[in-house]
Amino acid sequence: MFSYYNNILEAIGKTPLVKLNKVVPPNCATVLVKCEYMNPSGSIKDRMALHIVEQAEKEGLLKPGGTIVENTSGNTGLALAMVAAVKGYRCVFTMPDKMSTEKINMLKAFGAEVVITPTDVPGDSPEHYVNTAKRIARETPDAFYVDQYHTEKNIQAHYYSTGKEIWEDTNGELDYFVAGTGTGGTASGVGRYFREKLAETGKKVQVVGVDPIGSVHYHLFHSKTLVTPHVYKVEGIGEDIECGAMDLTVVDDMIQTNDKEAFTMARRLVREEGLFCGGSSGAIIHGAIKVAQKAGPGKIVVAVLTDSGTRYITKYLSDAWMRDHGFLSPYEELGLVEDLLRRRGTSTIVTASGKDTVGKAIQILREKGISQLPVLDESGKPSRIVHELDILRGLQSGTVGQDAQLNDVAHDIGGLTSPKARIEELFKIFDEDQVAMVVDGGKLVGIVSKIDVIEYIASRSNALS
Repeated sequence: MFSYYNNILEAIGKTPLVKLNKVVPPNCATVLVKCEYMNPSGSIKDRMALHIVEQAEKEGLLKPGGTIVENTSGNTGLALAMVAAVKGYRCVFTMPDKMSTEKINMLKAFGAEVVITPTDVPGDSPEHYVNTAKRIARETPDAFYVDQYHTEKNIQAHYYSTGKEIWEDTNGELDYFVAGTGTGGTASGVGRYFREKLAETGKKVQVVGVDPIGSVHYHLFHSKTLVTPHVYKVEGIGEDIECGAMDLTVVDDMIQTNDKEAFTMARRLVREEGLFCGGSSGAIIHGAIKVAQKAGPGKIVVAVLTDSGTRYITKYLSDAWMRDHGFLSPYEELGLVEDLLRRRGTSTIVTASGKDTVGKAIQILREKGISQLPVLDESGKPSRIVHELDILRGLQSGTVGQDAQLNDVAHDIGGLTSPKARIEELFKIFDEDQVAMVVDGGKLVGIVSKIDVIEYIASRSNALS
């Protein structure tokens, strides 16, 4: 006996939940990602497209030989085009001109007709891609206008599938759910499902929306004002109009990200986690990490990877495009902390115990020619650090003597990082006049100072010259 799907539409959903291991800093909540880019057309929009089309068929709004019309940033169009190909419908889509060439060509490959509209026009302009789609639907016989931004069926799709899957995958033990705020369907549908589970089980899941700077949702949530939107580069997230499919009553918080944060994180997800997702996923994960940092260890954050990186090869995945738009940091090509440690070579890490004396620490600092000493706890993990200045102040003030234990003068480590951290992240640690303690699996594997980074950059420059 063997199993198969009758058509590709039956393969929609049941996407895996995967733990992030390298892009999440230490001392954070666990971050799990729902890999929606693994849906058949490459995005979370497959769920909504199938649900809306099938409901329209049941209600007699879409009949054989009919035309599906919709305004789209590309992902909804691709999902609808796939559904239309299987079911035999014609489809016409309007798209803003900022969308990638890959998306346009993929839509055409499905047989869709694409109408490109200007991005930088107000929401009430007849040239706006939403209004253009409405006009085409009015003028086309037997047309069905999907209206993803305002239809309740958008929310229903995620209530019945996405929310249910996440709850079952985590056994209801998640603490936060983080989603992008485009049409609002994902956050609203999953949020409603979790609200019902709260009533049934008493388990509260905080729903957090991520909105790009330039979109209207953040201000609608926090101040109930509809601000004037402005153009941003990241695709498939945020909006310049108020959406009926956005139910803010089930959203607990809303945070903002900018284009550079979104694209930088998306590139890291590809290169460090092997997750080939789009720029909107980068925005969502940047926001999810903020949530995870605030929540702390022991909590579980589930976030959505909305679409595939295959449609952004010529955009954020291109170094030239990133550089042309000012998103590629001059430090980004320096690599990871592990690259620096590898180039520097292995060296003995000098440490001390909290029960060692100040006198012994002075001797070690003098003999080794170093200015700080990590202090390990009883399990061998770095917990504190003592600087020569700490000892100097203690001796000068008379509060400690050479027989005192290091626990009396050491303080908490503030410069923890990981081998997979980008070298540019060390600059934040150095700005606080600290050295970077590189920890992997709870074990101290390296100490990086400013001079180490200087020598690393110099050695790279020499190698390239």
